[in-house]
Amino acid sequence: MTTTYTLSKASPAKTRADAVVVGVLQSDKGPVLAPGGEDVGAAFGRKLRPMLSSLGVTGKAGEAVRVPTAGTLNAPVLLLVGLGANVDRVSVRRAAGVAARTVRNDASVALALPADDADLVAAATAGFRLGGYTFTTYRSESKDDSPADLVVLSPLARDEAVRTAFDEARVVADAVATTRDWVNEPPGQFTPELFADAVTAGHARLTKGRGAPQVTLEVMDQDRLAQLGCGGILGVGAGSDAPPRLVKISYEPPAATTHLALVGKGITFDSGGLTIKPSSSMGTMKSDMAGAAAVIQATFAIAALGLPIRVTTWAPMAENMVSGSSIRPGDVLTIRGGRTVEVLNTDAEGRLVLADALVLAGEEEPDLVVDVATLTGHMVLALGDKVCGVLGTDDVVEQVLDAGRRAGEAAWPMPIPEEMSERIRSSKVADLAQHDWVRWGGGLYAAAFLREFTEGRPWAHLDIAGPSFNSGGPFGDWTSGGTGFGVATLVELARALATPDADPAGSGD
Repeated sequence: MTTTYTLSKASPAKTRADAVVVGVLQSDKGPVLAPGGEDVGAAFGRKLRPMLSSLGVTGKAGEAVRVPTAGTLNAPVLLLVGLGANVDRVSVRRAAGVAARTVRNDASVALALPADDADLVAAATAGFRLGGYTFTTYRSESKDDSPADLVVLSPLARDEAVRTAFDEARVVADAVATTRDWVNEPPGQFTPELFADAVTAGHARLTKGRGAPQVTLEVMDQDRLAQLGCGGILGVGAGSDAPPRLVKISYEPPAATTHLALVGKGITFDSGGLTIKPSSSMGTMKSDMAGAAAVIQATFAIAALGLPIRVTTWAPMAENMVSGSSIRPGDVLTIRGGRTVEVLNTDAEGRLVLADALVLAGEEEPDLVVDVATLTGHMVLALGDKVCGVLGTDDVVEQVLDAGRRAGEAAWPMPIPEEMSERIRSSKVADLAQHDWVRWGGGLYAAAFLREFTEGRPWAHLDIAGPSFNSGGPFGDWTSGGTGFGVATLVELARALATPDADPAGSGD
């Protein structure tokens, strides 16, 4: 069932939806209804505080309590969801996600979370869409119990900027949801060729019809990759019966003055190659293409929104498998452009496919380059499984961090120490060493390796190994499995760069 979304300034106390959702804040004096719930509070009057107390409502984030209204409201059910101590985009988005999972059997829902500006309306809308996400493609019996109708209530529902934010939030949320779909696909059903086919189908939908954005797509097979000299992609893919692919997407609206290049790691399954992973580490390796999925869907969303920025996206796709034709530790690969790399750990394959794509991206002389990759377990050890590490040119890193804050995606800056340059040049037989088995700073080493293929251009690297896949239970607007992390950040980055006064390299010139 597809949920219909509507924006309205109606009162939550008078709506005739099956359930009305109101936020609850923690405070020193106990739980209080958040902005948006004033009419509900007035309807309950003095009964409200003892009711909250008797139900054990605290307002902590993640809390959800259903209350029969017994005629006090027009809606038969009131859902109280915790916001924590503060109202902001993140708390509203997460509360909306919790609400979406709690109202599954309600045909119509009115969302009366704080929504007195465009950002909060967007957060509530996207949070509900993503919190209710499910992946049921391979379930023989699946029930779609999502609401048929959702009304987002806002006192500014007739404001043009608010309505635009409402519409755009659904575009971005749909892109995040499709990214989750791709990441959740079983690896045998999502080989490089099938991944490229899915991108081709998505491109056809995006560009169909009058007024559709002009976006070009090129899918390069192994023969074309050989012509281009992409030894990294071909080397990683050599051990698999499923040959590699490279997808290029170009969006160039007439008004664009800034050129953003996006590169995403698309390893559709990572066994580790001959440096084989422990079996317990392979269960989530279908998600090793989350970076490619994110940059592709972000590009589609940027085009659908009509943002006036040129975007060129490169997604190298390969399957890292074990066979007689797999690359070996000690092999030397020649990357696009001629630099040679000694392979010392076939389970550090992502940097090899990204190297080719970064060189190709740089050949078109973009203003800045951003790559997204599930690159290193080191970054998960450093930052946990909900925070992305960002490395690269200082000014571009700061732009990405700003975009992440606007998108509500947690990111943290990490350094590339100078000694990493010495480590990546430690090979005795090639220009660069792909890996060195030193336990410390592996995520920083990987970023230093990637930097070698950016030709000094403004660049940022997002290591999303932690937040790209949620192995635990639902959390806020995250569901189990693929999270779609990075899509919203990239859209916000493009939005900022598309403004006339944006400085793409952050140089201040």
